[in-house]
Amino acid sequence: MLYLDNAATTPLRTEVLEAMLPYMKENFYNPSSVYGPARKVRSALDDARVAVANAINAKTEEIFFTSGGTESDNWAIKGTLAAFSAKNGDTPPHIITSAAEHHGVLYVCKHLERKGVEVTYLPVDGEGFVSPETLEAAIKPNTAIVSIMLANNEVGTVQPMARLAEVTRSRGVLFLTDAVQAVGHIPVDVEGLGVDMLALSAHKFGGPKGIGALYVKKGTALLPVLQGGAQERNRRAGTENVAGIVGLGAAIRLATEEIPRELPRITALRDTLTDTILKTIPHTRLNGPKSHDRLPGNVNISFRFIEGESLLLHLDMMGCCASTGSACSSGALEPSHVLMALGLDHAQANGAIRFSLGGNNTEADIPALMQILTPAVQKLRTLSPLYDDFLKTKE
Repeated sequence: MLYLDNAATTPLRTEVLEAMLPYMKENFYNPSSVYGPARKVRSALDDARVAVANAINAKTEEIFFTSGGTESDNWAIKGTLAAFSAKNGDTPPHIITSAAEHHGVLYVCKHLERKGVEVTYLPVDGEGFVSPETLEAAIKPNTAIVSIMLANNEVGTVQPMARLAEVTRSRGVLFLTDAVQAVGHIPVDVEGLGVDMLALSAHKFGGPKGIGALYVKKGTALLPVLQGGAQERNRRAGTENVAGIVGLGAAIRLATEEIPRELPRITALRDTLTDTILKTIPHTRLNGPKSHDRLPGNVNISFRFIEGESLLLHLDMMGCCASTGSACSSGALEPSHVLMALGLDHAQANGAIRFSLGGNNTEADIPALMQILTPAVQKLRTLSPLYDDFLKTKE
């Protein structure tokens, strides 16, 4: 199998599984209990917190474990609004985000909008970047939080986060960044970025699914959204997923240690794959940044005259796993909101495929992909009335 969908999820690393197994079996104790075996489990949980903190240059007391990026985003936004309302009474809160965010943020904002919260969706340019000037102009006296993702999951755009955070800091507004696609792949330093909150998820860098973390800068006003026990220093109730947390700690330690080696290697693979597709297959375009400020493993290509879903199915039948730039919703093919925000038309957005490279990929994967991709595109174009019309026009 040719796996080129690492942005969706990554394989669980063997070392991570081995670290987790004892906490699924003999070390099954509840870390909140007071007896000796449970205290050892608590120690493992604390070690994982240290690993996460070290990976992003945070303090251990600023790391809170969650079920993943979606929960972290929900907690950061909803908990901030709760704190804002507790402080400001009847003053309605205002949220700022971008039109190209992950659904973990966009759907939260849409939900809150239906409840009367004002939300501003900032535009992005043709490569997916948010302008600091546009952000500055959107901030209001009642702006409670700004949420802009560090690296885009579809087109790989890495935002000028320090500049954006400087704007919010100067106006006294909290800043959340969804860094799910970034952590473990590029250096992430919360102090350098200047953000107040940061979401991450283990399964994006060789860890298990269902576990993540939220960085909350010390002193940030954030109320809990889960009520119950006193876990996570009274801020996130529920018995901890110890095995998952241990796996998160092991995975983030390995991934960040390997960044100096893997970042240039995967970036080179990305550029080779991009150039090969664009030079080999006509009527294609790269979506997102051309080279700078792009995730190392992200290749998002639009194939003119065909639908991405059809191409994806052909690749699947040939043993290749990738992702489409559009999603099938309610029986209709809906174009990717990210690609539409970049200014693509419906045909370009619907013809997009995302190939995302990771530690499992090598140079040999590129010719292996081209061997099945090129004929698949050719076949689908022969069936396309749009391509037929194009050829007639050329004649």
